Amino acid sequence: MPEGHTIHRLAQDHAERFAGTKTRATSPQGKFSDAAALLTGQELTRTEAHGKHLFLGFGEGGEADTWVHIHLGLFGKYAIGDAPAPPATDTVRLRLLNETAYSDLRGPTTCALITDAEKQAIHDRLGPDPLRPDDDPSKAYARISRSRTTIAALLMDQKVIAGVGNVYRAEVLFRHGIDPYTPGKDLTAAQLASIWDDLVTLMREGVKANRIDTVRPEHTPEAMNRPPRVDDHGGEVYVYRRATMPCHLCGTEIRTAELAARNLFWCPTCQPGTP
Repeated sequence: MPEGHTIHRLAQDHAERFAGTKTRATSPQGKFSDAAALLTGQELTRTEAHGKHLFLGFGEGGEADTWVHIHLGLFGKYAIGDAPAPPATDTVRLRLLNETAYSDLRGPTTCALITDAEKQAIHDRLGPDPLRPDDDPSKAYARISRSRTTIAALLMDQKVIAGVGNVYRAEVLFRHGIDPYTPGKDLTAAQLASIWDDLVTLMREGVKANRIDTVRPEHTPEAMNRPPRVDDHGGEVYVYRRATMPCHLCGTEIRTAELAARNLFWCPTCQPGTP
């Protein structure tokens, strides 16, 4: 499932290519046809992301009065490019077109027209997002500091912090030397603040690069004279999907285990205390 940086990048890409232009919307798959007909001829006036939720606002005069709510889920994908658009396949749920660009949405968990009130209800149930400048992390700190749940599970809970997925979860805990099985209530206020600040930095870089890189400059392949990572996900990481490989820092074998139906990765030496 795409992590929050991907959704914020999609919001930026749509704004750059479609904002302020009359847009034609179609649904070659047919499942969004009625809604697409309502959108055709309107302007894309606003784009927004919160965690793993994308919102495309349509209206007139710079005001959004209709929103498309998109959640990619496990299988959703976007293709965005320059016009002319390639022939649409019957897997495209929503195609947006203007004179210079197109975007094709396939396989989302959610693609629906919603009102302002419905959009606000989605924001209300999500935790603060490190990529939303006005979001206050104190709500997340409060929930974590009262919880006996492991910090690894809490970081994946979108009601606690929105946008963090399996990669950022594993990597930020490694970067701060925190045992992923540590109960939230056992973390200090300073640790929580450091985790949040690091997520802000890492995820902003993820938006810019459109991939996840979490290793510090002194641990890059060039700096350490080691081979670059070979993985479908791309990006240089410390522990994610590196089970049984040696830790870049200490050489200990990276471990993996299932936690809340997702694979967890960690270094037992650099993140001491793990059973």
